[in-house]
Amino acid sequence: MRIRVGTAQLTLALIACLAFSGCNNAYKNDSPPVMTALESMEAAQRSEQDPFASGLPPAEGQSESVPTTGTYKVKFDTSVGPFTVLVHRDWAPKGAERFHQLVTSGFYNDAKMFRAIEGFMVQFGLAADPALNDRWDRTIPDDPVVQGNKRGRITFATSGANSRTTQVFINFEDNTASLDPQGFAAFGEVIEGMENVDNVFKGYGEAPNQGRIRSQGNAYLESSFPNLDSIKSATIVQE
Repeated sequence: MRIRVGTAQLTLALIACLAFSGCNNAYKNDSPPVMTALESMEAAQRSEQDPFASGLPPAEGQSESVPTTGTYKVKFDTSVGPFTVLVHRDWAPKGAERFHQLVTSGFYNDAKMFRAIEGFMVQFGLAADPALNDRWDRTIPDDPVVQGNKRGRITFATSGANSRTTQVFINFEDNTASLDPQGFAAFGEVIEGMENVDNVFKGYGEAPNQGRIRSQGNAYLESSFPNLDSIKSATIVQE
């Protein structure tokens, strides 16, 4: 039986999880798309020490401002078929800019869609190459929630305030009531191929360990979770 967890319970669960560095994959069913507590703590430490923490990794430079208007389209070619995302910069400017940087750098190419929960969402955004995870593990500030987590909307995963890095998720259904109050700001929407997103393999649920994905990349996932679907490429097709 599928149990729906209330927003207050989710918030308490998140606080409890963040209190222990060993907590991993603690959420079930329609729990928030999060990073592990250990990853959150490590990212926070890097942010305090790194002058580039609010934007791109040092090798790529960092702009002090981001565009706040306009749209762009990203086409995903995946093992379950293509889908296209329309990003709205005015929905979540900082998130939209980071996503643009990640796509243009090729970060999502060959990445696995490692967390998929029926009736909730599919999460991805840990790179096939562990070195890329380290290089891009720089947090960006939060955006206010302007548009909700409706079906087909894409949003950054988070482990708390100002903790967004590379992981994103696509909502399978309307999750506005549970996720919007917690600050999950959608920055775009699937406009083509949502039926392919719906067909992502969901058999492993939350079993893949995010810490091991981060440190071992696809080598770990392909040996332990061979049926996971993957992103072959993500390309900006219209600015």
